[in-house]
Amino acid sequence: MSLKLPRTLRLDPSDTFVFAQAAEPGEWAVTGSFLFLDSDVAALSGKARAAFRSGFVGVGSLGFSTLVVVSEASEAERAAAVEALAEQIHARLGAPDREAAREAAREEIDVAASLCNLPVGSVVAMHRTAEGGEIREEFRTLSQRPGADRLHGRAFHFVETDEDESSDAPEEQADLVGLLRGTPTGR
Repeated sequence: MSLKLPRTLRLDPSDTFVFAQAAEPGEWAVTGSFLFLDSDVAALSGKARAAFRSGFVGVGSLGFSTLVVVSEASEAERAAAVEALAEQIHARLGAPDREAAREAAREEIDVAASLCNLPVGSVVAMHRTAEGGEIREEFRTLSQRPGADRLHGRAFHFVETDEDESSDAPEEQADLVGLLRGTPTGR
């Protein structure tokens, strides 16, 4: 039997701006709704509101990630994910003891694994809402449109060239920070 779990996915740096604490790329992840159980969701604003609406939670950092990717995991990796989350639940969230934290972590990892009934490599996004005092989570799989150009929508496309890197031609450089500050280029 193949075991699958979600891992945080960072396609660009936006999570580092959107959330107060972004998850590290590649962390095992859970939905993280437990972080908002005692919150007044209606009063959340800014980065906390963004985390509530769309943030998966990395088990090692309790940081947030907009996307996760379905990944293969070994039993040892699953056990390590449970232990990492249990440590966070005990140390940072005040679980009464380590075994209670471990049980809560197992439940969260089980829920996360239930989301992975998809092919490995599937990208999943979440939308979380609060209705009638209950937290609801909706998930969607992000995939490429059938027949779409695989390069469409990518920020960068790398192309090999035959140019000699050791040529005496001047190197092209862009001073992006200088451009933002209005500093003249060409120095």
